[in-house]
Amino acid sequence: MCEFQHSEQDWTIWVNTYFFYYLNILFGSTVFRVEAFRDAACAMEQEKETLLEMIHNIQNSQDMRHISEGEREELNLTANRLMGRTLTVEVSVETIRNAQQQESLLHATKMIDEIVNKLLDDLEDAKIRLMSLYGACTSDVPAGPIDQKFQSVVIGCAIEDQKKIKRRLETLLRNLENSEKSITLLEHQKSSVRQSCNSKQD
Repeated sequence: MCEFQHSEQDWTIWVNTYFFYYLNILFGSTVFRVEAFRDAACAMEQEKETLLEMIHNIQNSQDMRHISEGEREELNLTANRLMGRTLTVEVSVETIRNAQQQESLLHATKMIDEIVNKLLDDLEDAKIRLMSLYGACTSDVPAGPIDQKFQSVVIGCAIEDQKKIKRRLETLLRNLENSEKSITLLEHQKSSVRQSCNSKQD
């Protein structure tokens, strides 16, 4: 009788062990799908940002100045419609952070915002400072000096937040570059007009 009970106990342990490992394998395969799902959602979130930036840049490009008012109005309606359609897609990936990572994110965001708020005061200085922040976020050899303080703050952020901070800085630098090109083109056009006027007066 005791021998039978002992065998039954062994069988129970074996069954429990089998299902434990089997369920672990199922969860293991699910982990990859969960991470792939998050990655796909992050990619969609990034694509939304890219589309909004693209529409905004086209709408505010110098090329829009070379068409008639009626054509510009029509294209602005198209841009607003596309912007509205893009904004109907809600994608939100929550980043899990501890208290220190949350504090680091707020600090990094504040440092970027301080530069952005002074963009109109000194465009060139803002660009240099943003490039130093971007240099602190990239593993590539930076073109100029890096902001060591900002780098230490970013390191304290969650990995997903580090990627978003880098992406935001890339977007800001692209927009600054486009603004500089627009200003240069506008100045060139003004110079050409002045030269033309001077030639006519002569």
